[in-house]
Amino acid sequence: MPAHKPILATENLSIVFGGLRAVSDFSCELYRGELVGLIGPNGAGKTTVFNMLSGIYSPSGGSISYMDRNGKIRETGSLRPAVLNRMGISRTFQNIRLFGSLTVEDNVRVALHSGRAENPFDVLFRLPRFRMDEQRMRVKTAELLSLFKIEGKRDELARNLPYGEQRKLEIARALASDPCLLLLDEPAAGMNPQETEDLMKLISFIRKEFHLTILLIEHDMRLVMGICERIMVLDYGRTIAEGTPGDIRRNPAVIKAYLGDDAAGVSNG
Repeated sequence: MPAHKPILATENLSIVFGGLRAVSDFSCELYRGELVGLIGPNGAGKTTVFNMLSGIYSPSGGSISYMDRNGKIRETGSLRPAVLNRMGISRTFQNIRLFGSLTVEDNVRVALHSGRAENPFDVLFRLPRFRMDEQRMRVKTAELLSLFKIEGKRDELARNLPYGEQRKLEIARALASDPCLLLLDEPAAGMNPQETEDLMKLISFIRKEFHLTILLIEHDMRLVMGICERIMVLDYGRTIAEGTPGDIRRNPAVIKAYLGDDAAGVSNG
């Protein structure tokens, strides 16, 4: 492991719903610039982990610590999603959560509002700081839409985009808040093989372009094995394995619990 401190660390993270322990003693460390996968069968607790990391759920036990943009390490288990987003943690969702009745452009602009510098007087009187901020938002929105190759649809309603482009828009919106840590929940869900291949390249690119740490949940093993440097495997809320793609591919417990016949299919992926 790298000698420097992790950007995110969890220790014995657990959560209980009505007597059901959905996640038990989940411990991990994510280091700056890493691209890490979190995999496991349906119901293994992957999205529940994301919900705790992003502030949607409060853990029943354990701790979460995050190194903010200023290098300060903070306990985040009790913080709300909006606070974590301002600290540099952004995420997408398994089920797309775009504002369908807003345009593509406005979906990205909404995410940019958390970083606005002006006060109500700037807005009310259209003072220079407000106009400068509006220009900054227009430029950044255009850059993100161009990056994801959907700039030509900026005036379309988000709900009218093809599914694959809705996925891209959701990731673009997540990047709009300038995150340090990006959590991607099944970004390739519903995509065809060519769209998934393009997404692999895009995730690798944005990680380098935006200097991101990325943790992703994904069932498409070719995507996970193809771009992740390290993989953690959950089963029934517990970590059963962690290691490189090669380690995970050969791990008997992982093959039994999750990969099965798919292990051979990704052996050269």
